Amino acid sequence: MRRQGSLANSFRHALAGVWMVVRTQRNARIHVAATVLAAAIGIGVGLSRLEWAILALVIGLVLAAEWFNTATEATVDLITVEQHPLAQVAKDAAAAGVLITAIVALVVGILILGVPLWQRLTALIH
Repeated sequence: MRRQGSLANSFRHALAGVWMVVRTQRNARIHVAATVLAAAIGIGVGLSRLEWAILALVIGLVLAAEWFNTATEATVDLITVEQHPLAQVAKDAAAAGVLITAIVALVVGILILGVPLWQRLTALIH
């Protein structure tokens, strides 16, 4: 049985994983940039607590899906260097999970941020 490390070590490993994915995965950087943009717009339009909760939930789902996708790809690459149909299924399915969560997050973002952002922009023009 593996000895459990300290809680601090668990957080260090998790944060190392966050940084590794951001550093090495272009799509993760895109998702992080979209997160920053959505948060900035949310601050600008004054979202309610419920709207923030919904936005945070979908953002968290997208980021988690991206990290799980990276883990899946790394695991498949570790197991086999051959082109195997099941390896491709695993990688494609993980990538599809990211795409689905990103589409849902985009729809939620438009529903929550779209109207107040549009109102702010049109008020600046007029």
